[in-house]
This record gives sequence, structure tokens and C-alpha cells, in this order.
Amino acid sequence: MNQDSTNTEISDPDIDKLRDGDETTLAELFSHYQPSFKRMIDFRIDRRVAGRVDSGDVLQDAYLEISRRLPDFLGNPKATFFVWARQIAWQTLLMAHRSHLEVKKRDAKKEIRFQNQSMTANTSASIAFNLAADITSPSHAAIRDEQTEKLHEALEKMDELDREVLALRHFEQLANKEVADVLGIGKTAASNRYVRALVRLKDIMDGFEKHDD
Repeated sequence: MNQDSTNTEISDPDIDKLRDGDETTLAELFSHYQPSFKRMIDFRIDRRVAGRVDSGDVLQDAYLEISRRLPDFLGNPKATFFVWARQIAWQTLLMAHRSHLEVKKRDAKKEIRFQNQSMTANTSASIAFNLAADITSPSHAAIRDEQTEKLHEALEKMDELDREVLALRHFEQLANKEVADVLGIGKTAASNRYVRALVRLKDIMDGFEKHDD
């Protein structure tokens, strides 16, 4: 059997701690993972609402939802606590997006599209924004917007899973095992995809710089 294959039986000491019934355990675990969740929120937040949505508020709402749904998780844990809690933090961010972007429930098609938005839906946009911010002065907003759009178009041509691995490793700063757990792939596959994504990103940036010159 491939030792790097995804194991459907979850063995997580964090889950064991939660089952012990210590009321402080959940708070301690959330505090431990909070920096990672904050990086995810800061990276993936829709730039149209970035000035109106505070990551601290999203984290607080996420914690309340995690606490509310904890019994369901403990009854049938299909992932590590980190992966499960991170997904709730992501869902909480989506709800904040919906609230501030005023998605109307009466618009059924629009609502379904929003509810079904995957973790990878805005990854290329988030990567492009961060890369453009690194190479552009804040005073040149128009130039930065143009560069962001060009980078976005180039990143959209990258394999979706490679792009997501790149985002998780490079921008969210997750360890390779955490990336593998989040995406439900083997550690070796996650590592190989990261190397491939870095090569592709270098090609994109090299081409971008030549075009920019």
C-alpha cells in the first residue's frame, strides 16, 4: 500500500483532546491555528470588501460557528481538526463577502453560484494581487491594477490544483502535510505539484517582466 496515500481513518490527537471534555481545549486549539486562519483570510479576501471586512471579526464569527458545530464534527470526524476548522473559517469569509457584496437570495442562480464557490475560485486573483503589490509602488494604483489583471490571466492558465498548492504553501505558509490534508492528496503529490507550480510561476514572472520592459 502506498504510504503517501490519503488515509480515510483520522487519527488526530487534537480530536482526542476535544473528546476529553476540557472546556479550554477548543479555545487553545483555535488560538494555536488562528495565525494560519488569519493568513488564509488576508490572502483570500475579496479586494472589493477588504476595507470593510475585518479579519478579526471573521475569526470571531468562525470560532462561534466552530463551537456550535463541534459535536457534529466529533461524532464523525472525516478530517483533522485543522482542516475542518479552516473550512469553517473559509465559509465564514464567504458569508462576509455575500453580506457586503449584497448578494440577493431572490436571485436564485446568483445565490447558487455563490454557495458553490470552491476554495480555488479566487486563488489566481489573490495570487495576482499579492504579486502585483510586491512589484508596484502603492502610489501607482492604475499600473498595479493593470499588472494584476495581466498576472491573473496568466495564472488562470496554470493547472488549478498546482495553483492551489502554490497558494497554500507560498502565501498561506502551510506545511506540505497540511497542504496535502487540505486538498486530500498525498504528501509526495503535494510536494511535486509545489515544485512544478514554482517553475510555472517563474516562467510567468519572467515573461511578465520581459513584456513589461
